[in-house]
Amino acid sequence: MHRIARIAVLPGLFALAACAQSPQREARGPAVDESRVDAILVDVAQAAELGEQGLAAFAAGDGEAAGRALAGAREAFTAAAGRCAATAGCDLERVLAAQDALVARQTEVLLGGLPDRVSVEDETPGEEKNEEAESPLLSQVPQTQRSVALLKGQDLRELIEVNEPVRAALEEWLTWMRPFLLEAHENYQFMRYRMWPEYEKAGLPEALLFGILAKESGAKVHAVSRAGASGPLQFMYYTGRRYGLAVEDGFDQRFDPTAATRANVAYINDHLRIFNNDLELVLGAYNGGEGRMQRLSNKGAKRFWDPVVFNRLPPETRDYVPMVLAAAWLFLHPEEYNLRFPVVDGRPGEITLTRATSLNELAVCLGQQGNDRGWFRTLRNLNPRWQPTDRLPAGTRLELPAVAAQAYSRTCVAGPLAELAADLYAARKPTAPPAARVAGTGAGAGGSRTHVVRRGETLSSIARKFGCGNPRVIADANRIQPPRYAIRAGQRLVVPACRA
Repeated sequence: MHRIARIAVLPGLFALAACAQSPQREARGPAVDESRVDAILVDVAQAAELGEQGLAAFAAGDGEAAGRALAGAREAFTAAAGRCAATAGCDLERVLAAQDALVARQTEVLLGGLPDRVSVEDETPGEEKNEEAESPLLSQVPQTQRSVALLKGQDLRELIEVNEPVRAALEEWLTWMRPFLLEAHENYQFMRYRMWPEYEKAGLPEALLFGILAKESGAKVHAVSRAGASGPLQFMYYTGRRYGLAVEDGFDQRFDPTAATRANVAYINDHLRIFNNDLELVLGAYNGGEGRMQRLSNKGAKRFWDPVVFNRLPPETRDYVPMVLAAAWLFLHPEEYNLRFPVVDGRPGEITLTRATSLNELAVCLGQQGNDRGWFRTLRNLNPRWQPTDRLPAGTRLELPAVAAQAYSRTCVAGPLAELAADLYAARKPTAPPAARVAGTGAGAGGSRTHVVRRGETLSSIARKFGCGNPRVIADANRIQPPRYAIRAGQRLVVPACRA
């Protein structure tokens, strides 16, 4: 059954890679049809959703449904890639990244999953974030333009225009998204020492960093979108590579808060130059792609708020820019909006493990000492190279806030809490092997049996012999792949108990 999931997804990736090298768009040079580009991206999002459904079916033990969904996702990705390669202005990176994200999720499911992996809301053209009504941000289109001065050395308070879209975004942050904003602020404060120095050196406002961070990931280092954007600042894979975020010893540097911030600074500086220091255009490019933003703004000649630009952007970009600006504005002016950000002791600290321990165990034994919300997310954010279930050897150095480092020496080196954490770490949820899951949901009760394939037998004839109405029951139990369901003489098959 594992092989069914692998085969259903991976061939499409090779097809996409081939498409990425196609020179067709440059050769023809047709006019860009933004609505067609948006339609392709909607299809990509639907393919990703179908793939997620397949992975969910696989995790539930339904190999047949998983195979169908993953095969459908592969076909949809391949079709979208073909259309994208033939469509001017279509960004193949997004298609590739979305399928790459599905392959990565597939690997996680096959390995048992990464329970703390954070998914962020996908930003798909044509999809509304509020199911009941369109976001108010999208109903307010300002009719005036403005110039944005250089950010370096200047107060962001002088640069943000609190217009109708920004005021609508302020309302969202201060109502149903307030808990998310507060959590983002707390997460950021604990890793501020890893991120803010990169902005400070570049002369960029800290409020801008927080605004991007809050909107992109909620300051969760392991955030991943189904579109393939990853890390606290949500870099796409190929964009990240352009800005120095490589895969080093198996670790994707997009998840490193310092490296990701350094890349974000370089991106913003580069695009401030491209877009005549228009901050909104830079943010629009960061979210919706620099190619589209350059086309619509004529390389910065038109402003983001110009209806010629604004009205032709996909909904998520029209939503994204005001939300970032509003979060930055609240960072600067919380008291004016009856907003109180949590006060945390973010002084950095470090420990050296005195015994083999996982991050999960540390989160248990540290409890809520010094942080009412517990330390799991902070441990993960500050030590992104390690998976939470990895048993790290004694002598491993870990970063964590100073207050938590002090608690470690009191409760995690030895004693009842350390022993409790180790005992809970050893506990595992019971799982049934694939064959047992198939038998349990198949045509009958009782145990399975073994059959040695004879020359001339087929899966169908064996199914009839044992009273199994559908030969796929036997195929799933033995991980035999469609469409041929090939077997050979002498092969031993597990046959679930079936009724005639």
